[in-house]
Amino acid sequence: MKRTATIFTICVASLLGLGLVMLYSASMTQQGEELLKKQSLFAAIGVAACFTMAAIDYRRIRQFVWVGLFVSCVLLAFAAWKGEEINGARRWIKIAGQGFQPSELAKLVVVALLAHYASRYRDRMHEFGRGLVLPGVLAGLVLGLVLAGKDFGSTMLLGLVTWIMLLVAGARLRYLLPLGLIACAAIFLLLKSNENRWTRIDAWLHPEKYTRTVALQQIQAKYALGVGGTTGLGLGDGRQKTGFVPEHHTDFIFSIIGEEFGLVATLGLLVTYGVLCWCALTIAWRASDLFGQLLVIGLTFLIGIQAFINIGVVTMVLPNKGLSLPFISYGGSNLVMLLASAGVILSVARRAVQTPLVTAASFEDNPFSALPHTT
Repeated sequence: MKRTATIFTICVASLLGLGLVMLYSASMTQQGEELLKKQSLFAAIGVAACFTMAAIDYRRIRQFVWVGLFVSCVLLAFAAWKGEEINGARRWIKIAGQGFQPSELAKLVVVALLAHYASRYRDRMHEFGRGLVLPGVLAGLVLGLVLAGKDFGSTMLLGLVTWIMLLVAGARLRYLLPLGLIACAAIFLLLKSNENRWTRIDAWLHPEKYTRTVALQQIQAKYALGVGGTTGLGLGDGRQKTGFVPEHHTDFIFSIIGEEFGLVATLGLLVTYGVLCWCALTIAWRASDLFGQLLVIGLTFLIGIQAFINIGVVTMVLPNKGLSLPFISYGGSNLVMLLASAGVILSVARRAVQTPLVTAASFEDNPFSALPHTT
């Protein structure tokens, strides 16, 4: 387990280092130096949060899940009501003069809350009420407030992670499947009713119609990846960051990595994310209790799915969703919360057991119901 935790730490540190290097490259453009200074400060705060969470017994988190839910809901409601509107979404609030994104805190709170709930009612997660309705209402409260701020990307990410956690915790698949279909239909209707969001979908399907408007960034991002070739143009020599890809330091930083370091770097990045998730799931497998296991699983999928969506958007496999690349993209709220999450995973690893706790159980209609029955 020590080796697994070490590899996990190296992956996180490598991604964080790459993010700072790419912002150093961006510092060669206007205002880039200021971005690098701010991100370095966010990284320092995040690393401190990581070490703190790794040192604390993760089981203490259970004492604060309800307080965290209340604080998250208040902040999300305030952001949706009075928050700063950026790109059609109200997801930011000002705290001590610094922008903060409450949805980033809410993601961690929902994962911790579901892990706490499922471990407490582990023997009743197969029931419709206890296993689906009650945890669904708790998570749905947060999801509704995130959606109220028109943050569709975070809503879909957190909704998918919630669905996966309930499945792994033992909720019946025959209850979850209809819920998933209803959620997909609701998202489709919401996107259809929002002109800005639906235009993004249309631009993804028909980019030739929006080459100078909505699809511009994705098209230019593909150009950047193509120009980079196998080994890239070299650090600082990328051209797409000079105005062709406006969000080159945030949502589309993957394209600049491809342009300056080439296919070798982008494939290496994919491998790094894969190894990171594999190590985290290995830690979950060896967790000392069900709460730790579900907590790590939720955080792992939160990181992995976000990376998948971001890279999918940059390569035009997915429509533009406005999600950052974990540990790399510029942004204080996301980076600090992700590093804190990494610290929680390391805390679980420090208290892991040698023998997996997964025991033989009746699989019924949910193969994931074979989870530990100890707390």
